[in-house]
Amino acid sequence: MSAFIFDAYYIPALLLYFFFVAMDVKKAILIFLGTVCVGLGVLGLFLPLMPTTVFLLMAAYCYSRSSDSFHNWLLNNRWLGQYITNYRSGRGISVRQKISTIVMLWASIGFSVWIVAAGFWMTLLLAVVALVVTTHILWIKTYRPEGTTDRLDVEQIS
Repeated sequence: MSAFIFDAYYIPALLLYFFFVAMDVKKAILIFLGTVCVGLGVLGLFLPLMPTTVFLLMAAYCYSRSSDSFHNWLLNNRWLGQYITNYRSGRGISVRQKISTIVMLWASIGFSVWIVAAGFWMTLLLAVVALVVTTHILWIKTYRPEGTTDRLDVEQIS
């Protein structure tokens, strides 16, 4: 029998105890759910059929109801923050994000068809899903930062 009170078996129980005692249960559950949603949203950046925006918006909601520090971290995150704030404010997503999303979508669908050596119907199903998702991405409003224009000035050409 160990004379040391805090055996390795007690550490997870102590962490859970302090996590739930230090803050109320609702707040702890919302932080946990927000963290899970951030993880799923990051996975959605790389997996074609997994939605990114939905999970990141759910994470922002959970964090806004439970922890200002987690919420501020998410909104000020280098990779995810601008994506969330532009989408929530109705500005849309950037052309770069649209292009990278569509390229990753078609590359992963093509890779799936090639690896699985799918039959005609599975290939057709994956192609239809890819077309629908591509249409949805192109339908989302395109965000253009201030100071950028779509047309070239006559002075730039001369």
